[in-house]
Amino acid sequence: MTLQRMLVIEALHNADRHISAEEIYRQLRRSHPYVNISTVYRTLELLKELNLITETDFGEGRVRYHVAEKGRHHHLICHGCGKTIDLEDSALHSLRDGLLREYGFDASLRHLAISGTCSSCRHKREES
Repeated sequence: MTLQRMLVIEALHNADRHISAEEIYRQLRRSHPYVNISTVYRTLELLKELNLITETDFGEGRVRYHVAEKGRHHHLICHGCGKTIDLEDSALHSLRDGLLREYGFDASLRHLAISGTCSSCRHKREES
């Protein structure tokens, strides 16, 4: 375990939200200028393969990472205002069961981002 890998892991654990590789890199460069972005990406890939982190695409052109031990959850992303709503894993149990029952497909719903329209944006659209 190299110091650079330890720093990436520490940045992930200290993040209060999902964090991108670029954000980790910028954060580490402040105090450790020798850290390079390729090490950050390789470390994230390794942690993902070991199921220690999850990777989620929030539809903003980059993926974000989250420590797996902080809990399984999913996200509803409003494409109107950008609001993100956390969705508990249990909300997808019926989807997982339905996919298995109807298609024989055992879905791995580890960390999803589902885009749509939040209630506030829906109400604004209906009023106009």
